[in-house]
Amino acid sequence: MAVTAKDVAELRARTGAGMMDCKKALEESNGDMEAAADLLRKKGIAKADKRADRAASEGQIVTWTSPDGAVAAMIEVNCETDFVGRNDEFIALSKQLVEHVAKDSAVDGLVAVGAEGAYLGTPWYADKSQTVGEIVKAASAKTGEKVELRRVARFQTTGTVGSYLHFNGKAGVIAEIAGGKGPQAEQLGKHVAEHVAAGVPTVAIAVDKDGVSAEFIERERQIFIAQAIESGKPEAIAQKMVDGRIQKLYSEITLLGQPWVRDDKQTVGDLVKATAKEAGAPLAVKRFVRFKMGES
Repeated sequence: MAVTAKDVAELRARTGAGMMDCKKALEESNGDMEAAADLLRKKGIAKADKRADRAASEGQIVTWTSPDGAVAAMIEVNCETDFVGRNDEFIALSKQLVEHVAKDSAVDGLVAVGAEGAYLGTPWYADKSQTVGEIVKAASAKTGEKVELRRVARFQTTGTVGSYLHFNGKAGVIAEIAGGKGPQAEQLGKHVAEHVAAGVPTVAIAVDKDGVSAEFIERERQIFIAQAIESGKPEAIAQKMVDGRIQKLYSEITLLGQPWVRDDKQTVGDLVKATAKEAGAPLAVKRFVRFKMGES
């Protein structure tokens, strides 16, 4: 399979490796982007795979939370230019879209939409004779740009939900706190959403270890082993070294294992336990969704 300059540029953006290293890795992997990224990591050439599939980088991310904290919704709607993304009519459309999702009890969790998504066929909340897709298409015709409802998310809970929206509308998070309501649960929801949005030390991929797939861990394990062997360690020693690295990986990618962005002397898990004790309720983070403009 022929390797194109575009493929090399994409791999370089993902891994931070040099152009020739990326080209060679793609050639050795027969053009398979995932395999090439893994190969670079195994050789120690790439520190990490950024895993950010670039998309339209303009538009709005909008969050909505009900006054009683029982429902939260979030949408990402894209356009082609920042000029349109900051336009009052486009912002108004974004707010209407998130209100529509908030009222749609059929949505539970994250729903990818895009240009052909089934969700576009949903009747519009304010006028059942129209669909969500028709509303988006009308906005596209009015602005003269491609407008796309990229993804939506909604949580409904007997606990409480927290949300965070970055001031520029480019990043947002909704988080569900199970086990109780009240000011402590509300504050915890806000803290968790803020932390996830910050993405420190990296963007969490799950609440805890149970949410991380075995396939993901096995893939990382094989990469760690290959890195250790590449550095000159005997295979037996490399195998033993990996267990420690896997535990460190869990602390980096699981929300509860991460150092809290506001106080890195405690983890988010510590924060949850302390807040639950203060509230006298079994508070726990159940799930979260993070949107950042231009990333998957």
